[in-house]
Amino acid sequence: MERIVFIERNTIQADFRRPKFPHDWVEYPESFAPQVADRIRDATVIISNKLALGEPQLVEARKVKMIAIAATGSDCVDLNYCRSRGITVSNVRGYAANSVPEHVLLLMLALRRNLFAYRADVKEGKWQTSKQFCLLTHPLNDIKGSTIGIIGYGAIGKSMAQLAEGFGMKVLLAEHKGVTDIRPGRTSFTEALKESDIVTLHCPLNDETRDMFGAEEFAMMRANALLINTARGALIQDEALIKALQSGLIAGAAVDCLREEPPRHGNALLDLNFPNFIVTPHVAWASDEAVQALADQVIDNIEAFVAGNPRNVLT
Repeated sequence: MERIVFIERNTIQADFRRPKFPHDWVEYPESFAPQVADRIRDATVIISNKLALGEPQLVEARKVKMIAIAATGSDCVDLNYCRSRGITVSNVRGYAANSVPEHVLLLMLALRRNLFAYRADVKEGKWQTSKQFCLLTHPLNDIKGSTIGIIGYGAIGKSMAQLAEGFGMKVLLAEHKGVTDIRPGRTSFTEALKESDIVTLHCPLNDETRDMFGAEEFAMMRANALLINTARGALIQDEALIKALQSGLIAGAAVDCLREEPPRHGNALLDLNFPNFIVTPHVAWASDEAVQALADQVIDNIEAFVAGNPRNVLT
């Protein structure tokens, strides 16, 4: 009988149906790093989200056969170690193909229309004392006719392109950074930065993408450009982003992710108080519809593995 251990149940606010095979189901609302090894010791299947799972956690979990990641990103799991142990690792895919692009749209509209700057003006009484019927204190820009550069063209990137085209935007699909052999339909990474009014990140975090956005990349961007990151915090060098905003090198930015989550030890980005900078707490993925789709897919992955037909396999 399979023993399924869900080590951080409260990270997924959805209903999880139980798999259609004999099993024991154990779930913990949350787990802290020192607790993980003991809690998974007798598991055959682990459901995880953001907790680290590598040799220190898994070395004594000799029965584990599968790790079902309740997310798309796999940077929290040591895939090489799992491969050496013969542990199958699966992830969920495409569940947030509506939720994340819609969140990006929300952020780009708020920035292009200076939503928070105008909200602050109204709270300060500036509209109430205006000599005109309206208060025009900040630029207002349409997104129709603007150019969006999409970095990362998986399910979410594809959906983002469709949504942007529906709003009349020109879409540039960025080639991988540093690649000179440009695929048909793609734009070089450098040209995408130079030509885009909005750059949005939808790529995984790995050795090739970590710190991909620094001072050099911000210097390539247009002065009226926005950068939006709903992928992983470590794609961007925080200090470089702060300097780009402070110096007016770019017009604004929004992030839905930070290097440490939750940011218990603080983060310099959280200290910024600019109307052209928005931080949301890693919720772009988390519409009710998307979260339920994720939960359903996690169980689908486990059932497929037990049936001998693993799907969405990373190792």
